[in-house]
Amino acid sequence: MSRALSSSSSPRCLDLRSPKYSLAAPICRASRFRISASRKIQVASTVDRRCFASAPPESFSVVNVDLGDRSYPIYIGSGLLDNSDLIRKHVPGRTALVVTNETIAPLYLERTVAALESSGELRVEVVILPDGEQHKNIDVLMRIFDKALEAQLDRQTTFVALGGGVIGDMTGFAAASYQRGVHFVQIPTTVMSMVDSSVGGKTGVNHPAGKNMIGAFYQPRCVLVDIDTLETLPDREFSSGLAEVVKYGLIRDDEFFEWQEANVEKLMAREAATLIHAIEKSCINKAEVVALDEREGGVRATLNLGHTFGHAIETGVGYGEWLHGEAVSVGIIMAAFMSERLGWIDQSIFNRTKTLLEKCRLPVQVPSLMTKQLFMNLMAIDKKSDNGQVRLILLRGELGGCVFTGEFDRLKLEETLDNYVTSG
Repeated sequence: MSRALSSSSSPRCLDLRSPKYSLAAPICRASRFRISASRKIQVASTVDRRCFASAPPESFSVVNVDLGDRSYPIYIGSGLLDNSDLIRKHVPGRTALVVTNETIAPLYLERTVAALESSGELRVEVVILPDGEQHKNIDVLMRIFDKALEAQLDRQTTFVALGGGVIGDMTGFAAASYQRGVHFVQIPTTVMSMVDSSVGGKTGVNHPAGKNMIGAFYQPRCVLVDIDTLETLPDREFSSGLAEVVKYGLIRDDEFFEWQEANVEKLMAREAATLIHAIEKSCINKAEVVALDEREGGVRATLNLGHTFGHAIETGVGYGEWLHGEAVSVGIIMAAFMSERLGWIDQSIFNRTKTLLEKCRLPVQVPSLMTKQLFMNLMAIDKKSDNGQVRLILLRGELGGCVFTGEFDRLKLEETLDNYVTSG
């Protein structure tokens, strides 16, 4: 077994620049209006950021994921879990199934059910799953279907995901599959799920041979981000989510990266205004990319910076041993190292990346259980691979630029693995 990472695990109480990225096989170009080369359609990047008049005293912001008639809002603010009107308007029909886990249920389940039931017109069922990445599998997924069938829920029901990335991914996949598709709402309770996994419609479960190998693209009706739920998030999980925040700055938003460098201490102290800004900017970045490439045919793959290395780590050491963000952090630093060795970025970008990840209390070294051969075997079956050829998201050019490609010097990949892998 690999050594689990340690931390002080006690719970605790803007103008967007045009993104910069490129693709080895050009699919989209960054500008205010993006052109999809595959469809020859002009796509406007629209981000809706406003406060609603009906908002509670703790006013909230809204980021809109623009997918035509399947567009949906991401609400971000404090006290939103108790805003019954806000939640209820996205739940059609007369039934709902709240899916959560054993950790979150004692903290937020009662309030969520109360908000849903406030009108007296909704029957709410509940299923509580075990907590942890190791339970993100088909067998545990069946418990959601079992409960839905036991409660005789029909096609107009809404599945509500209350929890982190595992709960969100499994609930979304269940919603996509149950009676060939029912409504779905995300209420994320971790940094990771707030800034990444709850947005964009990726759902699924793990297979022993690979992470997230079984799943579907299925968009929610809304995402409700109540930052108050982060008060009970352990430090280790809080840091884990910040890996995805750092990622957005590196691949497409240099000003956001610089803001993180300047505000990392406030971020680690969980200052509310700083948290909201980090979450909102992350959601804006992801919403723009998802609007351009919902099903990851090209530019959306750039959101996976560090994930090919990271998923190999998660699978190789055993699901649940390392948190997703911890593995991604190491993957990001490996991708940055390789990019620098290829001569694609200045060493200063690598150094700044390493410094920021360390200030977020994230690991930057590969776990001792990982071998070079294990990395190669697992990376070969990564979802981004093409006919067995590893394709990576690498940094290129100035800060905020990246490339998704399989066209790189393979010796530099081996050099990267040799540099970071301590086992044979």
